[in-house]
Amino acid sequence: MALMTAYLLKTSNLGEFFNAIQSARAPERFTQQFLKDLDFRSSNDRLLVGVLKGLGFIDDSGVPQQRYFEFLDQSNSGRVLAEAIEEAYSDLFNLRKDAQNMEIAQVKGKFKSLTQGQKSDNVINNMAATFSALCEQADWSKPSKAKEAKKESVSKENEAANQAPHKSPDSSQLKEELADAEKKLELHYNIQLILPNSRDQAVFDALFTSLKKHLL
Repeated sequence: MALMTAYLLKTSNLGEFFNAIQSARAPERFTQQFLKDLDFRSSNDRLLVGVLKGLGFIDDSGVPQQRYFEFLDQSNSGRVLAEAIEEAYSDLFNLRKDAQNMEIAQVKGKFKSLTQGQKSDNVINNMAATFSALCEQADWSKPSKAKEAKKESVSKENEAANQAPHKSPDSSQLKEELADAEKKLELHYNIQLILPNSRDQAVFDALFTSLKKHLL
């Protein structure tokens, strides 16, 4: 299941947290101590590390990943975060491609369904609030890299199809088709011959001789 279950108990300082990350030098490992060095010392702030892991910013051991470094570029950080959210909550975006615009009550309902009722209402509420807060920090004005790649792939396929030469059947193929058609065109004639009431053998010989000459 591709649905991030990490959540925050407090989301009001999420923007400050992301700003702090961008202002600081990337650590070798993102630890609780580094979080304190960023001046996030509350016990609730410790949950921020889990959210970073869920978004693919750091791995399970806290080592920053490529997405973390891309996020440091403030000119593109909003788009990077949007892509991370789409990936972390892909099950939700599969249900609705603009899930970032859903009302929080709708998000709660979808989360409850996607987790098959295994999460308590408090957890679902916190998950939905975290998702909503993350979406507010992201930039949704540009298509994601995945969508751009898919669009480009479809465009190239259409272009290749339009440029592909239309092959005409060769002469041997045409000859075979004509031969098959001729075999199917068979004519059958039913000829009825009314014989005269005569015992003269010469009359019958003349009739059959004429039949052979003109029809056979």
